[in-house]
Amino acid sequence: MGSGEASLRLKDVTSALETALTTLRAVGAAPDYRVGGTSAALLQGVQLPVGDVDLLMARREDVDTVAAALSSFPCLYATSWLPQSSQYFARYEVNKVTLEISTVEQETDSDGMECIGRGPWEHYVLITYGSHRVPVVRLELRLATELLRDRPDRYHPLLDHLAAQGFDPDLLDRAMTARGLSAEQRHLVNNRLGTATRSA
Repeated sequence: MGSGEASLRLKDVTSALETALTTLRAVGAAPDYRVGGTSAALLQGVQLPVGDVDLLMARREDVDTVAAALSSFPCLYATSWLPQSSQYFARYEVNKVTLEISTVEQETDSDGMECIGRGPWEHYVLITYGSHRVPVVRLELRLATELLRDRPDRYHPLLDHLAAQGFDPDLLDRAMTARGLSAEQRHLVNNRLGTATRSA
């Protein structure tokens, strides 16, 4: 996921989300979802490059529900199964923002993965925009993803934010373990966050 140019502002992300969620509400749909990816970080106050909005869905039927609700918007990628990434996936354009909707159907016993297993469903925060309460995946899980992808333009702002605002060290440790991060990467995190405190 994530093929758009990294140029979205917070108001772009919130506008797309508000429109999509209002459209879902208008047809009586309330699928279980989480906002993940870089847009989840932006929604939590982290200033980093964002190319699109990622909605993780619990079931394939939920992807179909969202796709049907958004049928009046431009479809950039019709709902399909992507075997290479084990995703049931669709892509739409909402208010000039790319919105990607998908399941991620891989197995893990860990709760430390951003899009796989129980992690995103257990570790999230609720952010209110307009009349919607939006469940957004926690930053500890996103940081581990960005470290794995070796994207310093993403992981440095996340580290700065967690150092300033606090974080859950146990969750972050489980996320780094789940991602198989190297000793060097862990050392970087420990150096940057060693004096930060656990968030409430």
